[in-house]
Amino acid sequence: MSTTELDMRPEDKNPHAGAVLRQNFADTVLSSLATLGRALRMGSSAVLIGGTDVLRGRFRTNETLTQAWFLIKVTAIPSVLMAIPFGVIVSTQVGNIVSELGADSMIGAAGGLGVIKQGAPMATALMLGGAGSAAIASDLGAQTVREEVDAMRVMGIDPVQRLVVPRIVAMMLVAPLLNILIIMVGIGSGFAVAVTALDVTPGSYWESFGAFTTSLDIWVSLIKAMIFGFLVVVIACQRGLEARGGPRGVADGVNAAVVMSVATVTVLNTAITQVVTMFFPVRMA
Repeated sequence: MSTTELDMRPEDKNPHAGAVLRQNFADTVLSSLATLGRALRMGSSAVLIGGTDVLRGRFRTNETLTQAWFLIKVTAIPSVLMAIPFGVIVSTQVGNIVSELGADSMIGAAGGLGVIKQGAPMATALMLGGAGSAAIASDLGAQTVREEVDAMRVMGIDPVQRLVVPRIVAMMLVAPLLNILIIMVGIGSGFAVAVTALDVTPGSYWESFGAFTTSLDIWVSLIKAMIFGFLVVVIACQRGLEARGGPRGVADGVNAAVVMSVATVTVLNTAITQVVTMFFPVRMA
């Protein structure tokens, strides 16, 4: 084989290879967008059904509390274990920078805002999107492949009303609680590192933290966590209810739920951060 042939790209050797590659990429993108669209449509339907059940006094409170407790069990300890190193890393990196500028007292403000505005919501989303969505997708996927969901439809029971609505409400309850837990643990670990390793006085740390952190930052963090939780649970329910092909289909649904949840939350977090920064810039409290 000549050197010219070795240097040729696959699409140059086969003119149809490039077209096939582009078509596959387009099909993948369109399929992902269609899946996300079906998930959001199911989410809007679940919100409408849940509101109707509340007004009629038929809301499944026991099932919702059971799902909420299950989500807390699978996400609480991993959230703490994630928040500790995150708070330590933020304080260490910020501390090294501000120490060079001679502004050690600002570590509290920088570290606290980093945890509240970005770290806590994203850590909450990753925990819910990893452990939470995997558990929900596997549970619903197993019921789907065992044809339990089809049996519900035959009996005139709406799977969205029976299975999806309680899980959405449970996730909306757990998301802000996890967010608050991560904020407390992250700021506490950052404070411990700043005081013990960076020689920052406790008073100056909390003074700078209070000077730049406002109640609006807390509310934005909680709202972001709830939005992320809603997207995560809707995607997980949708992938679970569309599982096909036995155990392999359930595994594929769980994998797709985790990947789509993390990707969607990451993109949405960037958009929300830009909007919030545009209208509510950081200022002295």
